[in-house]
Amino acid sequence: MKLQQRLPLPLPVSCGFRSSAHLPHTLQGIAEAKLGCEEFVAKLLDRRWTLPSPDTRIQQIVSAPKRIEEEDGLLKDKSWFNIPNPLLGDKITDKSGPDSSFYVIRDDLLHPLINGNKVRKLDAVLPLLEDHSVTDVVTCGGCQSAHAAAVAVSCAERGLRSHLLLRGEQPDILTGYNLISTMYGNVKYVPRSVYANREETLKTYASSVAGGNGCVLSLSDILEAPLTEQIVSSSHPISTSMDDQRSLGNFSRKVVIMNEGAGDSIALLGVIRLVHHLSQSHLLGKEKAMKFVVDAGTGTTAVGLGLGAIYFGCSPGKSLL
Repeated sequence: MKLQQRLPLPLPVSCGFRSSAHLPHTLQGIAEAKLGCEEFVAKLLDRRWTLPSPDTRIQQIVSAPKRIEEEDGLLKDKSWFNIPNPLLGDKITDKSGPDSSFYVIRDDLLHPLINGNKVRKLDAVLPLLEDHSVTDVVTCGGCQSAHAAAVAVSCAERGLRSHLLLRGEQPDILTGYNLISTMYGNVKYVPRSVYANREETLKTYASSVAGGNGCVLSLSDILEAPLTEQIVSSSHPISTSMDDQRSLGNFSRKVVIMNEGAGDSIALLGVIRLVHHLSQSHLLGKEKAMKFVVDAGTGTTAVGLGLGAIYFGCSPGKSLL
């Protein structure tokens, strides 16, 4: 299975998630990443998930030539047909040509209100929040952010409070994801000049939500620290030395900051889980060359697809779309 995307994908030297400044872009880096990584990732995927199963519906769109008659003669064109239950696994063939059909991963059907890849990125995140008794989630996005709406709905379903910092001004009429965010979460509109420094804006707002007896954490904090002890920050500085770590249970509100678009390392796991599922021999497999076309904002979904392709023995494409 080959992955192609618009931007080069950073590849890790080891199995851990590292910053892009230290990631190689060579085929040697790919080979090093594969060694022992499947077992490592299998352990990462052995956790509690939001989705009971990584399964998703796969549909095939097939083109067929048709003739359209116009005043100046006959013109050839194409029509498209949807096959809801296509042949997969060993029955996938290339006989019809590379441009005659494509597959659609229908993750948009996973939830009635949450856009497809948003569900995947929250797949591993939400159980982590529940396990650490988080009470509030602060995140940000554009006025019509699908990510903000997904966080609002998901938190409401689990009794968590969501706080959404949306870029720009409140529209006169609430529609789409903006309406959903307002219905399910606590929305605050942030001027574009302030939103430009969203990291600091998120921290400041999260501290106000936490109050005097609350703590503020990032997803990285709760991912890396033990379940019973956390490194916390708040409006009143708390020592972060190992001897002075405070138990999360001592705080009345536990506020977690989630990056824009769920651009956090833990969010990659849900996408990697999807690749693991799709790479099974009865679905897309690992042997057939597949080009994945994905829209990317923060790039989290694209990175997760690329890492999954590497970890589970799928070869990433060398050329770019």
